[in-house]
Amino acid sequence: MTHEKAVRYFVDLDGLPNRFPTHKHEAAFWESLGRTVATFGFLEEVLGKAIYSFTATRPYEETEIQQAYSEWLPKLEHALIDPLGNLIDAYGKAVRDNPNAVIDNFDDLLDDLRKASQMRNILCHGSWRLPDTNGASVPFFMNRQKEIVDSVMDRQFIDQVQRHAANLACAVINTVTQMGWKFPGSAGPGKTIWNDSPSI
Repeated sequence: MTHEKAVRYFVDLDGLPNRFPTHKHEAAFWESLGRTVATFGFLEEVLGKAIYSFTATRPYEETEIQQAYSEWLPKLEHALIDPLGNLIDAYGKAVRDNPNAVIDNFDDLLDDLRKASQMRNILCHGSWRLPDTNGASVPFFMNRQKEIVDSVMDRQFIDQVQRHAANLACAVINTVTQMGWKFPGSAGPGKTIWNDSPSI
């Protein structure tokens, strides 16, 4: 064992480039990524409101009302705090538990939502490597199955993901409004579910 004193090094914070570690990508890349992340946030809000809609309009037997009411607040709380994957599962259950909900291709919508959730995790939690000459980059990300992302993603790809997430949010809204209900928090048409609808 050596008794030499260890040499210690520290990051020169004053010497870092402006906006490190995002300085190598163009601002338009980060704008696209930010707008996509924000769209997934909107999708989460829409799913929470859809869960509220389908659970609030589900018919119950007289003997079930008290228990259903006591379980409703925790469901709504989870709709506010759960991650996207759990929200998708809760939304699927809320729709299936409501006997008045008749939605064409509902399983396909849930599959699309789950696939989008996987992409959302990559975009939100990936550490973006340096861009190539075309401005494309591979995010460093490993999922729970220990699969590593190796796809190069550019701004056009990210914009496409943003549009898809926005379309999914609209599809979820449609599942509520096609039942004749006004989507909570919107100025759209339809029957109001509850006069004091929460802004979730």
